[in-house]
Amino acid sequence: MVNFNSIKELIELAKERNTSIGKITMEYEQEHSFDSEEHMLKSMQNNWRVMQESIERGINNKDKSLSGLTGGDAIKIYNHRDESYTGKTVMTAAASAVGVSEVNAVMGRIVACPTAGSCGIVPAAIRTAAEKNHNSEEEILDALFTAAGIGLVIEANASIAGAYGGCQAECGTAAGMAAAAMVQLGGGTPDQVGHAVALAIKNLLGLACDPVAGLVEVPCVKRNGFVAVHSMVAADMALAGVESVIPVDEVIDAMDRIGRSLPRTVKETAEGGLALTATGKAISKRVFG
Repeated sequence: MVNFNSIKELIELAKERNTSIGKITMEYEQEHSFDSEEHMLKSMQNNWRVMQESIERGINNKDKSLSGLTGGDAIKIYNHRDESYTGKTVMTAAASAVGVSEVNAVMGRIVACPTAGSCGIVPAAIRTAAEKNHNSEEEILDALFTAAGIGLVIEANASIAGAYGGCQAECGTAAGMAAAAMVQLGGGTPDQVGHAVALAIKNLLGLACDPVAGLVEVPCVKRNGFVAVHSMVAADMALAGVESVIPVDEVIDAMDRIGRSLPRTVKETAEGGLALTATGKAISKRVFG
C-alpha cells in the first residue's frame, strides 16, 4: 500500500523503490481510486492533449474576453520571441502560459492544474521542457504524474484556493508542480524535485489574490506567464545543484500559515490590492454598472 502525507515521504518512497515520484503518484492513485494503470494513463494522455490544444489556441488567440480586459496578448509575446531580452525559450513559455489563461477567459477548454486561475503554468512549463529535451510522451506523462503528486500534498497540507490562501495557493502551487515536472523531464533526482518545489513556492509566499472586478483576468492572465518563467528558474536552480535552505514541507507549512493570516481583502474578494485602485474600481463599474 502506497501512502504519503508529505513531499519528504514521497521522495523517500521514490528513492527506496528506485523510481520516479510520478510512478509513486500513479500507484497511489491506482490504489485509492481502484482504477487500472491503463485507464489512468489514457486519462492523463487526454489531459496532455487538452493542454497542448489550449496552448495552440492560446498563442494564436485574438479573441477578447466578454469584459474586454484580456485577449490577444499571448500572440504578441509569441511574435516577440526573436527580439526578446530573455530569449526564445523563455518567451515561448510565457506566451504559452498567457495563451492558455486567455483561452480560459474566453470560456475555452483548459485543464485546471491545479485551478483555472493558474491553468497556463504547468502546461507551458512542461511543453517548453519537453521540446527542449526531446522527451517522449511516456516521460511527459510521468512528469505530469509527478506534478500531480506535488499538488496532492499541497492540497492536503495547505490550500490550492485563492479564496483561502491568496494567489500563492493557486499560482504558487502551480509553480511548484511545474518546477517538479521540469526537473523530472530534465533527468533530476527525487531530492532535486523537492528542492525545485521549495524554491518555486517560497519565492511566491504572500502573493495576493486581488482580481480586478472579481474576474479571473487582471492580473491573473499575465501572471500565468510570469510564474511559468519563475518555475523554469526554480527547476534550473535545482538541476544545477542549488538546494533550498528551508525544507519543502516546511515551505508548504509556511504557505498555509501565511495564507490564513492574509487579510480577507486580498483573498479573491476584489476588495483590496489592484482591485481597489482607481482604475480597478473604474473597470468594475464599467463591467458591472
